[in-house]
Amino acid sequence: MIKRLANTAGITSAALEDWGKVAEPLGEPVAQLRGTSPTDKGKEPDFGIWECSPGKWNRQIRKAEFAHFISGRATFHAKSGQVVEINAGDALYFPAESLGVWDIHETVRKTYILLP
Repeated sequence: MIKRLANTAGITSAALEDWGKVAEPLGEPVAQLRGTSPTDKGKEPDFGIWECSPGKWNRQIRKAEFAHFISGRATFHAKSGQVVEINAGDALYFPAESLGVWDIHETVRKTYILLP
């Protein structure tokens, strides 16, 4: 069955679910997550809209991910040493085990899909 995300540009932050604070913050401010996903809990692939307020934290997602950044600005510091500057309009593929540190400079919103 085809599942649809709502118009990602037309959804306000207040309309997204509060997903709480990031699990492994690195200082202040502690980033806050919001989002929505039509994926049933425990089912794959997980996809949806993800939003994160400014802050610095450890990325724990171990699955491969494709993401299209709709708004905001961030830097991802991969454990491999690669540094990726991310801006609105960018589309990125994170291979499985792409661990590192997110540094969110301006609230970021992306659509994503986690791949098994």
